[in-house]
Amino acid sequence: MTHAVAGKPPDVLFLMASGCPCPHCSNVLQGLTQLVHEGTIGRLEVVNVTAFPDRAEVLGVDTIPWVRIGPFELEGMLSLAELREWLGRKDNEEGMAAYFEYLLASGRREKVVRIVRRQPERMSALIRLLGGGKTTLHVRLGIGAVLEELQGTEAVRSVVQELGRLTTHGDARVRGDACYLLTFTHTTEAVPYLTACRQDLDKDVREIAKEALEVLRADGVHPALMKSAIRQAGPP
Repeated sequence: MTHAVAGKPPDVLFLMASGCPCPHCSNVLQGLTQLVHEGTIGRLEVVNVTAFPDRAEVLGVDTIPWVRIGPFELEGMLSLAELREWLGRKDNEEGMAAYFEYLLASGRREKVVRIVRRQPERMSALIRLLGGGKTTLHVRLGIGAVLEELQGTEAVRSVVQELGRLTTHGDARVRGDACYLLTFTHTTEAVPYLTACRQDLDKDVREIAKEALEVLRADGVHPALMKSAIRQAGPP
């Protein structure tokens, strides 16, 4: 993968197919070409997968057109404005949160799972997305499905504190989601946050926190440690 150098326009890889009846490939190529002329793209590599199908196979690409900009792999029709937007995103937590939102919104949860398995530090971007005020229900459910699949892994355990901070979020839905997702950490570090949420102003959050504590007990989290953590967190 080619990474952008500070002050240098990023390189882009574009996969298309010749003879495609839809105009998407030619429209995206037109937009990319314009961005090359503007200097927004440093180098554009175009591969016709009709002639070189092995390139698509190696990259695991099954939808054309396909564009790779830094760590972001995008499929389907992309307008000139959308291309500009992705080119302007950085390979940081904010940029990756936007990418995860794009993947989850389009039903590609497994790709998010694969990314986090390879790079556990990317999990923080997913939790950042959870705390976003405009995150849709569909995406929130996708976040939950990713953590459920990866439950108990170091990637999930590493974000206990980040989830814990979301238990005090201003939106009750986010607090409830955070309580629920803390069960997938399988660690007593989640207990103080859940215990505190038993006093939440929102009834649903209180109920989720109570059920989450019961799930941790059922999962075999050390009973003595559970008791100690609950005692330290205070009475319900």
